[in-house]
This record gives sequence, C-alpha cells and structure tokens, in this order.
Amino acid sequence: QVQLVESGGGLVQAAGSLRLSCAASGRTFSSYAMGWFRPAPGKEREFVAAISWSGGSTYYADSVQGRFTISRDNAKNTVYLQMNSLRPEDTAVYYCAADSSPHVRTRQSTYEYDYWGQGTQVTVSS
Repeated sequence: QVQLVESGGGLVQAAGSLRLSCAASGRTFSSYAMGWFRPAPGKEREFVAAISWSGGSTYYADSVQGRFTISRDNAKNTVYLQMNSLRPEDTAVYYCAADSSPHVRTRQSTYEYDYWGQGTQVTVSS
C-alpha cells in the first residue's frame, strides 16, 4: 500500500511559479512511475506530466510542455512538479499518482495508476 500526500498549492498571479510536492509512504516508491493529473472539461482527470521510476524519462502534456518540469528524489520518496509561467487555465486541483506496474506504459492514462493522493488546489489569477 502506498499513500501519497500533495502539498505546495496556492494562489499565484499569472506568469508566476509554484512547486508542488508529492510525498509517498512505503519502501517501494523508487520502483514506481509517478504522474500528475488535473480535472478538465469532459474528463475526470487529464494528464499533466509523468516520470519513470529512475527519473530518466519524463512525459508532458502539450499544454504544459516547456512550462512545467517533473522531477523526483527517490531518497526522499518525493516527486515534484515545478510550474512556471502559470496561466489562469492552469487553475485546478492537482493530483499525484503512482503506477506500480513494471511494464512500460503510456504514463498518460488514469487507468495505469494504482494510487492517488487527495489533491492540492492551484489557483492562478489574471
């Protein structure tokens, strides 16, 4: 069982930055791919970014490519999402998720993730 706790959300002006953190419990964190998702119109949650277990591969939605950076520190059981050049349309609850499968997958589907955090609110004012 893995528990995920997000933090770092808040209110920021457009063009500002925030860094989200997701702290994971459990000794197997370093073997899990991790992802960030947020709600979107017509979808329960849309893919934002993901990172492989080693950190060697990262994946981004087109809407955040070049503005957001995902990283992880396996020694601290934590994954981060650095968000720069924030826009009002980035306003959402951001959820951290863990994929325990050893297989290489798309990393972009909610169905691939086994564990979810409770979310942290990000609000970007114009």
